[in-house]
Amino acid sequence: MSEAAERATAGFLVWRLSMKWRVAVDRAVGPLGLTHAQYALMASLYGMSRAGLRPSQRRLADHTGLEALYVSKLARALEAAGLVTRTRDPGDPRAMQLTLTEEGCDVTRRAIRVVQGLLDQLLEPLGGQDGPRARQFTRDLATLLDAPLDPPTENEEQS
Repeated sequence: MSEAAERATAGFLVWRLSMKWRVAVDRAVGPLGLTHAQYALMASLYGMSRAGLRPSQRRLADHTGLEALYVSKLARALEAAGLVTRTRDPGDPRAMQLTLTEEGCDVTRRAIRVVQGLLDQLLEPLGGQDGPRARQFTRDLATLLDAPLDPPTENEEQS
């Protein structure tokens, strides 16, 4: 670890790692005609579909951590590209359900293979994806993602 990294805050390192990952995934899935955000949406939709779910745009937004409005824009672009279909949810006419098209499934499977290769590279210094350090790192990330992050109120800031 560099001296600068040893002095950095955890927040800064999380930021740098997230940016490094986003750029790497963008470059890796670009040749497939996808952005990182589109990949995140499609890979999530692929996994949920394999589990027998037909998620709404809202559910995908909650799952991916993306804003609902952004998911809607991504879904429309993916639909225009022939990778996703959007249909009204019969249980809630305000909601749109998403489904990967056959081409969308093919592109997603190829993108997942590419991104798994990146994940292998990223986690190699921790002993690879199946190593105990990588598994602990994954648990630590999940713990951090579960921690609430609410902006402090004015009273808390003055304390």
